[in-house]
Amino acid sequence: MTRDRIELLLSIADDELFLGWRNSEWTGIAPFLEEDVAFSSIAQNEIGHARALYELAAAELGTTADELAFDRKPEEYRCAPLVQLRRLEWARTIARHWLYETADEIRLAALKASDDPEIAGVAAKIDREEAYHRMHAEMWIDRLLASEEGRARLNEAMDELWPYALGVLDDELRPELRRRAQERLGRTLADVEPIPRGVHEAELAELWQEMTAVRRSAPAGSQW
Repeated sequence: MTRDRIELLLSIADDELFLGWRNSEWTGIAPFLEEDVAFSSIAQNEIGHARALYELAAAELGTTADELAFDRKPEEYRCAPLVQLRRLEWARTIARHWLYETADEIRLAALKASDDPEIAGVAAKIDREEAYHRMHAEMWIDRLLASEEGRARLNEAMDELWPYALGVLDDELRPELRRRAQERLGRTLADVEPIPRGVHEAELAELWQEMTAVRRSAPAGSQW
């Protein structure tokens, strides 16, 4: 077992789990019916990706995916602060959606080139499934950029979430995220300090209570 490998798997799995739960919060209240379906589908995919990554980590740690997902304390999760934020208004949700999916694509490309065959294999599988997420995010960026009001709301959201987005990636991958974001938006983004992993927003503990309520209430625990 290598500690770096476990840290990597848990960091990405935690990102996917928390973002999946956050995306699921739009079910039933999204501004359009098709977005109820879209975000529900995306949420299910993210949580499925989390499970695949937890299973790799669990095999090395001698535990289970369920225990890694639901039995840790809130402060033990490695997820980036970007995915911890509670349901945002629509423009910010789309900004987070695009920023995360773009960062994730960059991260997955690096992982697919890994000399660890298990990590490279699961990254390739996740990347194929994430293609739909990226298409959905790009579609909404196009919609918002098509009007003056939408562009203004999107730019405001991007500026607010930009330090969080940088925190999803390691230092060496951040320049590529900046390049893609500035090219997509057609403007320069601020030179800011990333909000890194290890920072726990208040929303994380609140969501942990909701995520783990069923498992904590069952005498023998519950299974994924």
